Amino acid sequence: MTNLTSTVVRLKLSLLRGGLRQSGGRRAAFVVSAVVAVLFALLQLLGLLALHGHAHADAVAVPGTAVLALGWAVLPLFFPTGDETLDPTRLVMLPLRPRPLVRALLTASLVGIGPLFTLLVLAGCTLSLAQGAAGYVVTVVAVALALLVCVALARAVATANVQLLTSRKGRDLAVLSGLVIAVGAQLVNFGARQLGSAGLGQLQPAADVLSWVPPASAVAAVHAASQGSYGIAAAQLAVTAAGLAALIAVWARSLTRLMTAPDASTLQPADAGDHGRSTTGLGRLLPQGRTGTVMERSLRYIWRDPKTKAAWVTSLAIGLIVPVFNAVQGTGSVYFACFAAGMLGIQMYNQFGQDTSAFWMVAMTVSSPRDAYEELRGRALALLLITLPYAALVTVTTTALLGAWTRLPEVLGLSFALLGAMLATGAWTSARFPYSIPQEGHKNVVPGQAGLAWISIFGGMVSAALLCSPVIALTIWLHVSTGGADWRWLLLPVGTAYGAGLTFAGLRLAAPRTAARLPEILTAVSKG
Repeated sequence: MTNLTSTVVRLKLSLLRGGLRQSGGRRAAFVVSAVVAVLFALLQLLGLLALHGHAHADAVAVPGTAVLALGWAVLPLFFPTGDETLDPTRLVMLPLRPRPLVRALLTASLVGIGPLFTLLVLAGCTLSLAQGAAGYVVTVVAVALALLVCVALARAVATANVQLLTSRKGRDLAVLSGLVIAVGAQLVNFGARQLGSAGLGQLQPAADVLSWVPPASAVAAVHAASQGSYGIAAAQLAVTAAGLAALIAVWARSLTRLMTAPDASTLQPADAGDHGRSTTGLGRLLPQGRTGTVMERSLRYIWRDPKTKAAWVTSLAIGLIVPVFNAVQGTGSVYFACFAAGMLGIQMYNQFGQDTSAFWMVAMTVSSPRDAYEELRGRALALLLITLPYAALVTVTTTALLGAWTRLPEVLGLSFALLGAMLATGAWTSARFPYSIPQEGHKNVVPGQAGLAWISIFGGMVSAALLCSPVIALTIWLHVSTGGADWRWLLLPVGTAYGAGLTFAGLRLAAPRTAARLPEILTAVSKG
């Protein structure tokens, strides 16, 4: 037991070496990622050192440390397979006590590219603030405490959510990781623009608050010690140490419960024999017959299927980010609100691909164009339950941010017309160009069907834009004609009616083709 720490460290190194021996591509990816991470960390270090002596250096270093810790907390949730030692259930059968195991795992967490990256960035944050002998002495303690808080935070989060990370919901989070990165990039870009115009002083209030939140409080202690406030520096270091102790205590408690409690997956639920009603609360609110059944199934796909959920969350987020962020930055147009309708309308494309090989059960219930029409109508109505209110919300929000309330009716009309066109073309391309969606990995198209996906999505989007051209032309005419401003409100009912008509026509045209191509559709969507 006395050598448990060294044993766990050697185990992690062995796992790392074993993974690199699997293939040359994996070794190359590891080397490239390590070089990129170290170079990026060194650039961060140099940039932070350049702030040494700046009046608002602490406004960058303290929030930067907090963001770094947030990354350590979130990383295990979105990349659960990045470190195999994050799963303590692999050690359940071994006679290990929690306290030595915590110490060993915490030490092992300091081995890797992530800790090295964090060490370099933390060194830059503290050195940018250090002045005098006291400041540099506190720097050493602050870096050690902050680094330990980061790795302990990652361990505590991973242990508390280990059942989530190894379940289907954990795979959902992994699929959504790309979205988090994309949204984070937008936030960073927005923040950089704001700071570039307003200066670093805008971060000072946040830095003052975070200076008492671990591990940022450790970096703030360097600033306090450099200014001669030794009591405040000692208090901030004590806050960081207390935070570290609390994290380790929570981690140890979760670890004890995890390694001593029975596996819930092997326990029979008490009501396993009672299947209850087949109709949920949502089902009772939906129409009767095939339409309501199809709508409920589609909504369950959105909530439960990882790929479908990822596509929806991505569309919802980007559909809001693009118009709202441009409006906040003062560079947008109220017509950017139509972007939300376009992003959400894409979800109507390749409707049968999300069924994969289970589409055969749908095909068995379609015996006529009428059945196919009801199937497509149910799927379109399920989408409208989400897309209509969301597109309206984005439009109202964008209009409010820009103060262009007089243009709200016409933008809503254009959004609804575009949404109807997307639903119409989506129904037709779903029948004409279906393709399979892989259930594993991050790819959304199986090899060999990329051309079908491009034709389906981009061809449909171009067709939808052409179908909306009458409403677009009417909007332009009302803007350039004399007295047209008094009649722009008509674009709301006209656009809504036009979009509804396009949706109805598209479903009617797609239904016979769907009913006639059921074997071909099943073959196309079953390759994943």
